[in-house]
Formats: sequence, structure tokens, C-alpha cells
Amino acid sequence: MFQALSPLGRRRALQGSAAAIVAFGLLLWWLLPLGESSPGGKVVFSTGTRTGVYQLYGNLLQDALAKDMPRLEVDLRQSEGSQENVARVATGKADFTIAAADAVEKYMDSGKPGADQLRGCARLYDDYVHVVVPQDSRVSSIADLKGKRVAMGQPGSGVLLIAEHVLAAADLGPKDVKPVYAGISKMPKMLEEKKIDAFFWSGGLPTGAVTDLSERFDIKLVPITADLVERLHKPNAGSSYYRSALMPADTYHGDRNDAAVPTVAVANLLVTRAGTDATLTEGMTRTVINSRDRIGTEVHAAQRVDLRTAIYTDPLDLHEGAQRYYRSNKP
Repeated sequence: MFQALSPLGRRRALQGSAAAIVAFGLLLWWLLPLGESSPGGKVVFSTGTRTGVYQLYGNLLQDALAKDMPRLEVDLRQSEGSQENVARVATGKADFTIAAADAVEKYMDSGKPGADQLRGCARLYDDYVHVVVPQDSRVSSIADLKGKRVAMGQPGSGVLLIAEHVLAAADLGPKDVKPVYAGISKMPKMLEEKKIDAFFWSGGLPTGAVTDLSERFDIKLVPITADLVERLHKPNAGSSYYRSALMPADTYHGDRNDAAVPTVAVANLLVTRAGTDATLTEGMTRTVINSRDRIGTEVHAAQRVDLRTAIYTDPLDLHEGAQRYYRSNKP
């Protein structure tokens, strides 16, 4: 039999219902994308070369952002690589980008325009330095590149910066090799056609252009040994953001290295400016972290994006919006 509630009982019931509605609303806010409340307008995201990992990552991230922040228009703009990317964001020509930590460090140390405005959103994944030669090449060390035709990346690329540092660590100056300034879209074909003797590349594992080359042409990877990395860490010798790493011998089909290859790795950072809207930056950071698995199916290196390490964006301070995201998502 139905029993009417007392005034006190009705008040408690209403309070309970209100609490349930608030809790449900908070749950929806937590689980669902930003949707109609997301930032609108247009942002420019500087990527990389057409066939490089930055461009592919940017394409996949653009798709993820379309779902998470549907009112936001993302304009992807190709670049020559990390050095150009950093300059674009620092000077306001782009709002977000991916750049290697050594390129960020160089820009900041040089005191170039807008350097003090650069901020980090997330540490993404590490790039691995590839030094690729034909399998029958007599080149077996960085020192052996002396006198060789070496493709070192495009003028605005992070590859060129790393190549110059690695060669210097091996006591090879600009005149000791025959530099060729070409990007990853051209270097594999040039090696195959014997127009160059070696090329440098810095990218996630595996890099599609190198995989394609290895499936039609036998290559080997030249080691960058620990002693060279140690020299890179000396004052004014290169970058403190390089670390020793191993590239698995079976990374590329046709690679004839019979063991893991010593090399150099450097972290990639998601970069923005201090003045970028905090809500927008929080949303961008959230999407980057949450889309790791989706993007990782095509950019395998992206699978290494980790909430526990993403906050370490040295040499950049975290943007206010990124800080807000990490504070609300402590691992």
C-alpha cells in the first residue's frame, strides 16, 4: 500500500535525486568527448615531410580531433621537419607541432624570436637515428663516412641537426663528407640508384619509407656507438637530450645486421605557445593521450605514448592547459 512521504522524507528524496543527476552529469562529462562545448575556430598544426612519420601522425590525430572536438578545424601544414616546426610555433605561424627535443633546445639556446614563449603539451615517442647504407657497403662505422656522399636531410629538418652532431662526434666536419640535402621522400631511391653512399634518418620504428626500401633493396644500418653518444653529451658538443638506444636487427626486412644496432634516440614533444587557449590545449593533450592505441595501429612508435612519462617535456615547461589535464588524470 502506498504511503505518502513526510515533508522531511520528500526533502531527502529530492536531495538524493539532485545528487544523482549531478553525479550522472559528471560521469557523462568524464566519458564523452568535449562535443559542442569544445573550442571552435581553426588551428594550424605543422607536421613534416609528405612521407615522414610526423605527417602520418598529424593525419591520424586530425581524425581523432574531429571526433573529440568537432567544432575545431585543424589545418595540417607540411614542413621540412623539427627545426622548421619549432620556428613556426615560436613565431605564431603554427599553433601546435611535433618536434624533437634537440631541435627545441637549439632554438631556445640560440635566443631566436619567441623562444621564451614555447611550451610543452606531452612527450610523445622517441625517434631513432638511422644511418642506412647498401648491404655490400664497406662502411661499418660513422668514421667510414669520410669522403662519402651522405644525404643528411633537408635544411629545416631535425635529421640534419642530428646528422651534423653525430658526424662532429666522429671528428668529421662539413668538408669531410659530401653532403646531400634531401628528405626521406627522395633518399631511399637515391641510395638504390647509387646517387648517394649513405643517408641519415631520424624517425619512429619502423619508418615506412625505410621499410619499403628494405623490401626491394638489401640494406644495413651503421652503428652509432656509445663512445660517440658520450661525446655528444660533452659541453657544446650537441645535445643532452640524446640517449643510447638499440635498434632491433629485424626492424627492417632485408636488413643484414645479425644483432641489435647501437644508435641514438631523442624524444619527440607536442609543442605549443604560452598564449594558446588553456581549454584548447587541455583538449588537444587529452586527445593525444587517449588516441594512442588508434594512432598506434599505423604509427607503431605512438604506442609508446604513456601518461606516466608524457609530462616530461624538457626542455620546455608544461603549458597551463596540459598541466590542468595531467592534474585531473594522475596515473
